Amino acid sequence: MPVIILVGLAAVALWSLVARRFERFGIAGPAALAVLGALVVLVDVHGFTEAIDSDIAQHVVELILAVLLFVDACEVRGGIFGGEGRSLSRLVLIALPLSLLLVVVATGWLLPELNVFVLIVIACIVMPTDFAPATALLRSGRVPARVRQILNVESGYNDGLISPLFSMSLAIAVALPTLIKVANTGEKITGATEKELEKNLSEAVYAFFGAIPATLFAIVVGVVVGALLGVLTRWATARGWADASGIRFVMLLAPLLTYGIATLHDVAANGFVAAFVAGVMFRVLRTRRSDLEAVPHDELLLVEEASTVAANFVWFILGGMTTAVIIDGIDWRILVIAVLALTVFRAVPVYVSMLGSPVSWRERSYIGLVGPRGTATIVFGLLAFNHLPDSDSADVLSVTVLTVVGSILLHGVVTPLVLRRVAVRDGGTAAAPVGDGRSVGEVD
Repeated sequence: MPVIILVGLAAVALWSLVARRFERFGIAGPAALAVLGALVVLVDVHGFTEAIDSDIAQHVVELILAVLLFVDACEVRGGIFGGEGRSLSRLVLIALPLSLLLVVVATGWLLPELNVFVLIVIACIVMPTDFAPATALLRSGRVPARVRQILNVESGYNDGLISPLFSMSLAIAVALPTLIKVANTGEKITGATEKELEKNLSEAVYAFFGAIPATLFAIVVGVVVGALLGVLTRWATARGWADASGIRFVMLLAPLLTYGIATLHDVAANGFVAAFVAGVMFRVLRTRRSDLEAVPHDELLLVEEASTVAANFVWFILGGMTTAVIIDGIDWRILVIAVLALTVFRAVPVYVSMLGSPVSWRERSYIGLVGPRGTATIVFGLLAFNHLPDSDSADVLSVTVLTVVGSILLHGVVTPLVLRRVAVRDGGTAAAPVGDGRSVGEVD
């Protein structure tokens, strides 16, 4: 196992011992671990980049993403779409595709040397929302309760919906450079080149023509595994055969089991989609015919904590990625892409998608401007860096780092300050119940 992975695990363990103390002073885990990772990697930046470009790192990141997708799907409250089906459909069916298109067009103009499939990969990396770097926003009474619910549901769904497009585009983007090189130079195909070309071609053809079947198979696997485990959990609980401690193990194993089945050679489905769908089905069937609006927290506790450990490790890796990007130098064009992705390319599509909806203009502004990027962006970025050729992977690593670090600054620092000023200007907010049991007006 690469030394940097062992160091990262040790860093997460040490942070867990002191987290409570530091969080009292407003120092959150993601930021602290990112800073620690940035400092540790200074010892051997080259060794770090080689480690995250390894097969071991790829498999670790894939399992982390599967668990995170499952947890995201399980944590949505109130039905399949969290009681915000219309708003969610507008965000994921109109705003999200429009955002992806804007990123592809702008990046293609700024970085014309990248092929269109790398552009799509970059769009899939920078647009999924995730509240890991700005969890206080989901608890803050200065953000309307309905907006928080919409944002929470959206963040649970968009990375699951993006993953099949990401997987297909990444496979084609990996194969394309070899094909172009052979076609343009007329280079004689040697044994090694032929083997690489055959492998890349087969993956690209399968990704392009097999994307829909792979997604459909993934949905079937997710529905079957998630529904079966959800029904069995409800049945066993109702009869007193299982308690929360036993169900916690079921929920921890569910995403791993689903991902494993989906990625079997004979199944060849998209494991990320399967894990996400399994989480949705588990939640729906677990809470069906009961007074539960969501999976009980004591049942979610173990898989939530496992996902937190995994996410903390990912944030440590982000710190190392940041050091590597700074040492290699920052391209102003990639910085522009990251800034646009966090602002204009998020806000404008949201406004367009909400035209004619009952959501107020004030709420639309909140939804458009409050869209942090976090763990999903890092994981997608690591997977792309691991697969893409060196000519493209450096740009992908840079845009991943700049987007997430920019989101920490924008949504973790600037946005709370702006919300505080708005609250002061409006003379404060009246107390009203919010989803986490506190009152509007109570903030961290």
